[in-house]
Amino acid sequence: MDRSMVDLWVGLFVAVGIGALLFLALKAGNVDSIIKSEGYSVSAEFDNIGGLKAKAPVKSAGVIVGRVSSVNFSNQSLRAVVKLDLNKRFQFPKDSSASILTAGLLGDQFVGIDPGGSLENLVAGDRLRITQSAIVLEKVIGQFLYGKMSETNSD
Repeated sequence: MDRSMVDLWVGLFVAVGIGALLFLALKAGNVDSIIKSEGYSVSAEFDNIGGLKAKAPVKSAGVIVGRVSSVNFSNQSLRAVVKLDLNKRFQFPKDSSASILTAGLLGDQFVGIDPGGSLENLVAGDRLRITQSAIVLEKVIGQFLYGKMSETNSD
């Protein structure tokens, strides 16, 4: 093989490697597509959102139905306000509930939606009124240890 053919193959290999790294970076960043899918936006207020971030998935029954578009703090209610962009293909009743869940024991957090039983569906601008905040592992461990300490002190 002459030198120019080897250079061509090396260049092709490098280009494929850069393409694979770009693909992995987009997957790791939760960017499924550059074009935003059409949908509707709803909000939910939580006492504690833990480590929830923008672009985190919104799931229902294990299926990704949308993404978290923003996370803000409300000075009026003193709670975290999470805006959810839901795909228009998925319709949820108005009395649906939202929970902040964790993928695995120490994995990323996401918003889970449990459908309600109302006959009316959510529309753009609605607010999910039934919410469950994130479970903070440090608080759970602290409560467990405090409970064990009070048991040993009462004996």
